[in-house]
Amino acid sequence: MSGGQGAAPLELTARARIGLTLIAGGAVANIYYNQPLLAVLGSEFGPRAALWVPTASLTGYGLGILGLVPLGDGLSRRRLIIGQLLALSLVLVVAGASPNLATLALASLFIGILASAAQQALPFAAELAPDATRGRIVGQVMTGLLTGILLARTVSGFVGAHLGWRAVFFAAAGVALAMAGIAAATLPHTPQTRRLRYRALMLSLLHLARTQPVLRNAALSQALLFASFNAFWATLALLVEAEPFGLTPAGAGLFGVIGVCGALVAPVSGRFTDRRGARPVVIGGSLLVVAAFVVLWAGTWSLVAVAAGVLLIDVGMNGALIANQTRAYAVVPGARGRINTVLFTTIFAFAAFGAYAGSQAFLLAGWPGVCAVGFTLSGLALLVAVLDRQGRS
Repeated sequence: MSGGQGAAPLELTARARIGLTLIAGGAVANIYYNQPLLAVLGSEFGPRAALWVPTASLTGYGLGILGLVPLGDGLSRRRLIIGQLLALSLVLVVAGASPNLATLALASLFIGILASAAQQALPFAAELAPDATRGRIVGQVMTGLLTGILLARTVSGFVGAHLGWRAVFFAAAGVALAMAGIAAATLPHTPQTRRLRYRALMLSLLHLARTQPVLRNAALSQALLFASFNAFWATLALLVEAEPFGLTPAGAGLFGVIGVCGALVAPVSGRFTDRRGARPVVIGGSLLVVAAFVVLWAGTWSLVAVAAGVLLIDVGMNGALIANQTRAYAVVPGARGRINTVLFTTIFAFAAFGAYAGSQAFLLAGWPGVCAVGFTLSGLALLVAVLDRQGRS
């Protein structure tokens, strides 16, 4: 694209907002499709599948945020989103045809990398949104992303139970192709505001992380919450599909429907953050996640406790996320793609750690071990939020 930033700035139309919301949810869902299928994958590829497949997809997502999302500050985000979604559809076909665990794990890594198209949508929306309503707009797009995370498990569990795990990935390939079409039809052509070399873009990430304490604090508190979130979701299917519950993958995936209720808090959190600031929202959300793991401890024998814990953890994590994003995006308006990269690279590096730690805790100590990991991580997030002086502004 050529040209500078014209006299008439682009607006975030309803059509573009809906497109970005669908793309955010449709893209990010791909890194969570595997979670309700872990027991099935373990029976075919061995018990280590429950460790390597979700860890690979989350790690890839972090790498994609780090390596691809900064390009949106120097290139057309519309073109980047379309290109990533087209490539994602091809990799999903490879995953569905995987003959062994090594192939599936490698495909999962690239699925994560390309699914970071979801993280191109967020700074795109923040860039086009007016300052006074940025929190609300980001919250709306994040509702799509969070709904994609949660419904991915429900859809995957249902399809996997009836058609097998390979059908999940083949169907996802078709969805990714459809998302590319939606991007082409709904997203505006934005002018390229600067020409930045890739090396300069990557070095500026370090500069932002070093010089912006608000960004550092937002990233750390949210990363700890997301680590606890993924410790839970990466192991939930292993709990509810075993005795005494014996649910199918479809039954395990239904817990994602409960979590969607938590995703609906995102616009509310955005409006509150616009009016009152981020800190009270982050502290309140962290408290809810800590409480969730107290409730989830009873999940060893009670599905009601698991359902209540799902609702608490999703409401708390999602509310804090919108507040942390909104305050981070306000730091340097011309670098929202790179701010998003610093924020979400940190978040998903911790997410991969959380999935690994949760899986290891389940193997060593069962469900109480998972709850101990989640409680510790979310407790640290609460401590960071309480001590965060930058969040008071």
